[in-house]
Amino acid sequence: MRGVLPARMMVGARLSVSEWAEGGFTPGEAVVVSRALKEIGVAYICASSGGNYAKSQASIPMTTGYQVQFAERIRREADVVTRAGGLIDTPEQAEAIVAEGRADMIALARAILADPRWPWRAAATLGASFATPLQYARSVPTMTKWASTPVPERKKVA
Repeated sequence: MRGVLPARMMVGARLSVSEWAEGGFTPGEAVVVSRALKEIGVAYICASSGGNYAKSQASIPMTTGYQVQFAERIRREADVVTRAGGLIDTPEQAEAIVAEGRADMIALARAILADPRWPWRAAATLGASFATPLQYARSVPTMTKWASTPVPERKKVA
């Protein structure tokens, strides 16, 4: 992909860094693979885990941020940008992970599925300003209730 896409387009790779099972792919192996991917132009690694073994074989600790350790290790040992996930539900959790340098980005699959407006709520919770696409202009009054700073109105441009 890197060979055919323009240089301005970022390419990332998602790795299942641990299978949480005996004989599965390990974080150490993921560091080696991440280094190789960086060398060929991959811009970031999304550090995920599990999914290739039956539940009876894998022992996945489904706790908040359970995969962050993998992003942190790859970031530190492979010197590549990482995205962490794993039951990160609140804006405060996401902000702390990035602020502490444990990962560069956050993946929010379950949080976004549960609340598609999560990014706007996060911005409001953390006191950041945000703008909406024109198509959502009718939602601005509702979003303004969440925000600590005013939500700018978007005007249709002819």
